[in-house]
Amino acid sequence: MDWQTPEDSRQAEFVTDAQLRALIGKPPVSGAWRVGDPPGNRKFARIGEFVTEAGEKLPHVTIAYEQFGELNEDKSNAILVFHALTGDSHLIGAAGPGHVTAGWWDDVVGPGKALDTDRFCVLACNVLGGCMGSTGPSSLAPDGQEWGSRFPYLTIRDQAQAALKWTEELGIERFEAVIGGSMGGMHTLEFSIAAPERALRIAVIAAPPVLTADQIGLNLVQLEAIRSDPNYNGGDYYNQADGAGPHHGLATARRLALLNYRSNTELDERFGRAWQSTLSPLGGGGRFAVESYLDFHGNKFTRRFDAGSYVTLVQAMNSHDVGRGRGGITAALANLTMPALVIGIPSDRLFTIDGQDLIAANLPGALDGDQAWRLDSPYGHDAFLIEHERVGEQLLRLLEQPA
Repeated sequence: MDWQTPEDSRQAEFVTDAQLRALIGKPPVSGAWRVGDPPGNRKFARIGEFVTEAGEKLPHVTIAYEQFGELNEDKSNAILVFHALTGDSHLIGAAGPGHVTAGWWDDVVGPGKALDTDRFCVLACNVLGGCMGSTGPSSLAPDGQEWGSRFPYLTIRDQAQAALKWTEELGIERFEAVIGGSMGGMHTLEFSIAAPERALRIAVIAAPPVLTADQIGLNLVQLEAIRSDPNYNGGDYYNQADGAGPHHGLATARRLALLNYRSNTELDERFGRAWQSTLSPLGGGGRFAVESYLDFHGNKFTRRFDAGSYVTLVQAMNSHDVGRGRGGITAALANLTMPALVIGIPSDRLFTIDGQDLIAANLPGALDGDQAWRLDSPYGHDAFLIEHERVGEQLLRLLEQPA
């Protein structure tokens, strides 16, 4: 939930969960972060007014973030990590106060790990439009009601600009590395193109330079699953008396996404045609094991994520095109001369490896030349979240490069 005040804010204000809880109280909405969550490592910064590429205005924006490790005196040891679609700022640590899920990169970030928090200060924010503390559709507008359908359309470029404002307010002039996987890789590219002097090194993992028609089409089916749920109510479902929300539509969208996050071979080897019933799969009350898997994770997802934010973030991904307004992909990437690690996953059927190869071929500082480094794994797109040791080794290789 956003902390709204009538005056403009020219500088960030850093507040705790406890201070936020004392300022605003609203009944909880399933899946959306709300004031009243117990305190955790999460911090909050106000970056003031934000105007989108389309000219729409958010009068007061809050960015939620987490910090792992300490900044040195001149703030020169920072690393910035951008999260994937349904991730957040919680890179490491258990689920608990303030965090519904455990850290998503526990084996990569921490003392003595690839992103060594004894050496670096690792920062991660919840992107603009999210539902884990940053301003999004479930945040309060100036009239005291949730933004809902009134929340502006955002682009990946908008979100990168908001992150840039946040890091400026933190007083960090440049990062040892800017790193992101999947949607976070899109933010890494946009952040670095907007301010190449701020990133000494970059890592783009399992992300494309532009979303293809195939990928936009897959996203459309997810968006329509949510928007066609009667409880979506055009995006204005937050204050329905019975607490109803588009949970079925969101769960269906998540099921489809999960099919694209894992490879077909991994799913087949894991589940095959296993049938969860003593009866024949030709009929009777059972179901296939893969159906059970998708149902469980789809329904679980609705308890931690807001449908309005999901729509906002997926639409933002559809906007992604680093070459837009910059003379094309080659021209846009040509100015990124810093050492660059590009990781592609051959079994990824969401963002196929030809996209990462295109990025590598056009980055002057790509570590592996014209091709992305191959993360061979049966896990598909999710491999960058699972193959921690090999991803960590590549990040160490990047950090060893002279900047």
